[in-house]
Amino acid sequence: MKALRFGRLSAVAVVAAGALALSACGSDNPAGSSGSGPATSSGPKVTGTLTGAGSTAQSAAIDAWKQGFTAANSGVTVQYNPVGSGAGRKTFISGAGQFAGSDAAMSTDELTQAKSVCGPDGALDLPVYISPIAVTFNLPGVTSLNLAPDTIAKIFRGQITNWNDPAIAADNSGVNLPSLKITAVHRSDDSGTTQNFTDYLNKAAPSVWTDKSNQTWPSSLPGENAKGTSGVVKTVTDTQGAIAYSDDSAVSGSLGKAKIKVGSSWVAISAEGAAKAVELSQPASGRAANDLALNLDRTPTDSSAYPIVLVSYHVVCDAYKDQATVDLVKAWENYVVSDAGQQAAAAAAKSAPLSPALAAKAKTAIDSIKVKS
Repeated sequence: MKALRFGRLSAVAVVAAGALALSACGSDNPAGSSGSGPATSSGPKVTGTLTGAGSTAQSAAIDAWKQGFTAANSGVTVQYNPVGSGAGRKTFISGAGQFAGSDAAMSTDELTQAKSVCGPDGALDLPVYISPIAVTFNLPGVTSLNLAPDTIAKIFRGQITNWNDPAIAADNSGVNLPSLKITAVHRSDDSGTTQNFTDYLNKAAPSVWTDKSNQTWPSSLPGENAKGTSGVVKTVTDTQGAIAYSDDSAVSGSLGKAKIKVGSSWVAISAEGAAKAVELSQPASGRAANDLALNLDRTPTDSSAYPIVLVSYHVVCDAYKDQATVDLVKAWENYVVSDAGQQAAAAAAKSAPLSPALAAKAKTAIDSIKVKS
């Protein structure tokens, strides 16, 4: 299968909690019903309440989307609960929200479960936010650090426990590494960021990281845990010697971010590097025509690619109970994947805008959303 040429990608959104009735209104040509694009200040308007829940990594992007979308549609309220990707998908499957924000695509079992609320055609994964995951650290006197895949895996498995370990020193010639205990911090909640990070470790350091990719951190491993992206970043900020994985948008300027070894090069984190890694990736197999889930390339040799990346999705139904809900969901999602929506998210969350090719695929999928028959 040919690698997808998606180019630069990005900012995404999320999902819902609490079943709230949607009341949409339209004009003579309701937004979303024609597939003509997002509602704008001069275009068709919608009203109602849209609920979502899920990924904490997407909070900055969601805030930017809410501001832009509700400014153009004053009768709309968007409610989003950042409870984590796993909880967001469960909320969506329960029927308590109209969309979910998830840093991992729906599993086969989840797609089957979603048919109970979405109908026989089930749910769709729409990539809306592409972001690098930072390996961030709090190390006094050290602002720049190189870490190879095996080294990262050994740190998070508890096999490397001190910052002046020979394995770290070997990749950081000239850096004065302190004799300081390493505190590895991981997510305590079900997390798409965890799933993407463990997927990277499993594929890039398979001889060390023998666990499969999972949204739940292996309970047998040592380290500190914290809830949500903000909890992880706060723990690292407050703990000298700490290291963690986090969506780049949440990492403060006081923390360091490791360069990652790709081939023989050390690659700094960037939205452009994340987008390149996605460009080299392939679509997931066995999905519906308008489901845009991806299999990410974790072991590129191209030094312009940053492989620790998450693709965050909006999970939506293929069909909803009434036209009002359809119009509101389509208007929201069309705004999210529009140039305006993607640029707003990029400015707020350091993500990379969707390429024209991927945005077009997303809009085709959004335009296919319909009323249940």
